[in-house]
Formats: sequence, C-alpha cells, structure tokens
Amino acid sequence: MTSNLIAISLLAGASMLPLAEQSAAAAGPKPMYVVLPAHGAGHQSAPGHRSALQTWAGKIKYQGNTYDYTMVGKSPLKSNGTTTLTVLLIPVKLVYGANNGNMIFDPLKDKANGVSIMQNLLNSPLFGSLDWTWGDTDFGTTQYLDAFQRGSFWKDVGGKNPDYHVVFAPSVLSEVSLTVSAQEGGVITNPFGSGKVGTLDINAYDTAVQGWLDSFSQVNPGVLPVLVTDNVFLTSGGACCIGGYATAEHSGQTYVSATYITDAGSFSEDISGFTHEIGGWLDNPLLTSNSPCGVLDVAGPTAGFANYGTFPVTFGGVTWHPQALAWLEYFGAKKNFSGNNWLDDQHLLTSVCQNGQ
Repeated sequence: MTSNLIAISLLAGASMLPLAEQSAAAAGPKPMYVVLPAHGAGHQSAPGHRSALQTWAGKIKYQGNTYDYTMVGKSPLKSNGTTTLTVLLIPVKLVYGANNGNMIFDPLKDKANGVSIMQNLLNSPLFGSLDWTWGDTDFGTTQYLDAFQRGSFWKDVGGKNPDYHVVFAPSVLSEVSLTVSAQEGGVITNPFGSGKVGTLDINAYDTAVQGWLDSFSQVNPGVLPVLVTDNVFLTSGGACCIGGYATAEHSGQTYVSATYITDAGSFSEDISGFTHEIGGWLDNPLLTSNSPCGVLDVAGPTAGFANYGTFPVTFGGVTWHPQALAWLEYFGAKKNFSGNNWLDDQHLLTSVCQNGQ
C-alpha cells in the first residue's frame, strides 16, 4: 500500500504558510506535520473490545453559515464528568545499517533527563497533572490537553460544568522494530539542532505501522495508538522534516505518530510533536471536523510562531515544551466562549482564522 499525502503543514518564521503538498518539495529542510487520508483494510477488533471511539458532535455558527465538528469524549456543553481515554504507546526502534548511518534510535533505551524517552513521555504533562493558569484564569489541575479542552469550552466548563474532563490513561505496548534501507532514509545532522537524527520515508513507515497495529490485540477503534520514535524525522518525496502525522483506517481505527527530539530548541522538541498530534486528534479524530477556517485543526494555527508555537512548562523538575493550541473562538465561536476571550491557550492568535486551518 502506498499512501498519498493530503495535507502538509509547513512552519516558517512567525506565521503559518498555506497547506500545499507541492511545498514539501521546496529546497531545504522544512518543519512539517502531515495528515494522511483514511486507508488500509482496517484493524479488526478483538472480541470484547469497544468497537467505536467515544465522540460527540457540535456546530459552529459563523456569519450565517453552520460548520459541523466531531470531537473525542463527551460534550462539554452537556457533561459534567470525566471521560478517560486509553492511549496505547507503541515504542518504535529504528535501525540504520553501515551503509546509511550505522545508528539505532530506540525510545526504550535512548535517554533524556536521566530516563528513557518512553519514561519521559509518561513523566510529562501529557499524562501528569499540574495546575494550569493562563491569564487570570485557573483552568484546573490536570493534564495539558484536558486543560486546553476545558479552556476552549470555558463558557460552559467554567460555569455549569466545572467537573468536565477528558483525560488520557497511557499503556505501553511491546516495542516494534524496523531496519531502514538506504533507499528509505539515513542519518543526518539535525537541521534544527546539532545532534544526529534519522530520516525515514513516511510511506514506508506507515506501511510498517499498519502491520504493527494488526499484530496487537489491544488495538481497536475505541483507543488511540500513538507510535513513538525518538530523534527520527519522516520525509515525503525526500523532503525533510516531518515531526508527526495523524490518519485513520477505513475501519474507523485512528492513530498518530510523533518523534521526541532531544536537541534543545529543535523542531519537535520533547513533547511538542505529541501535543500537536494528540491535541489535533482530540478535536478532529475522524478527519471530518470543519470550521470557517477550513479543516478544524487546533494545532496548525499556532505552529508557525516562534519556537514552533511551543512554550516552556516546568513539571517534575524538567522543563517541557508543549505546543500552544487554538481554542474554539479562533474557529468562529462567539466571544467569551473560550477562556479569557482568547483565541488560543497562550494568547498568540489575534483574529479568527488568521493563519487558516
């Protein structure tokens, strides 16, 4: 199976460039995130598993038009409880031979902050709770993406539904491994840092991913598999550098992949790619959510700002770099719908649809 890219976000300077597949072929490395179309025969759920992802549907009414979206969890407009979602973390070891770099990138063995890359993810604000205060508003003690979602719907969450939460329960599955051929990729110096990173063709990688997903009985459409690499950028048509991607299978199985880059200040540094991909999945899991800006992509509008839209957060004695994400007011919701009347959780955006997505 060969996947065709349908959307590539290019990040440059202080703004988001338009989505354009042909831009990926531009000279020089570009920081990118990718969406692949629904594809594959589809993973068959094991007996006893939930067969569908828990989602809810909503609408944005803007300038006389109505836009439909589907998000993960229960509606924050109606629910005042917690939805817990299973995240299956799948460590991916990538092996480069003597003819294309002679290195191994292994998130179970490679370290940062004194522990493995996988343990770093588990220790991070993706899954750990801390108190999130942005502007004059305290959005609660919880995981980052839950705090983001609470802020996006703050009109209701900050009022009648203060106990609304969507939280992630991580589980680490067995490691999978791929030996990368010289035709598929090699080892280079990080274009956004100084360390060594691997490269790998996204289509070759995604073909392997589909096979891996089929091998796990725990995988079903009701959970989110997250493929975890470290210090490896994906490529498209030879163009670097893709920090992560999201897609779905025809069965309704969704999944994302992201890389943990250990170079300080680099594109896709520590958890930034994971917040981009999982945050985008949270508000558009089936790739069907729309808005006045086009596709409802909460991660795209902020990714082109300084530091790739990330901001520093200290937690557990480590400084992390989640990416800022756009709130529903950015996509045309009424004023004072989102927290602080902001358009994103770091107050970077200043007008509806200013950066598209």
